[in-house]
Amino acid sequence: MKNDSSSIASNYWKKSLSLVAKLLSVWFLVSFGCGILFKEQLDQFSIGGAPLGFWMAQQGSIICFVILLILYAYLMNKLDKEHGYEEEGE
Repeated sequence: MKNDSSSIASNYWKKSLSLVAKLLSVWFLVSFGCGILFKEQLDQFSIGGAPLGFWMAQQGSIICFVILLILYAYLMNKLDKEHGYEEEGE
């Protein structure tokens, strides 16, 4: 039984770390990629009169970060339920 519970815990942590790595990769691409690396290409387009590269650096990366936080909370709650770690009262 102990081996089974450690296997479940190990699987949980692998999936949890994988989720964090994927979300951080998206955040890196949006914040660093769109705001710095791809700025010149994105500036060909505009949002509300501001170049898209500038907008992504100032507003888009923050909006993306908030969306990623909400997505992380949702996916972690789902992962917790799958592995029996859900909070009581839910």
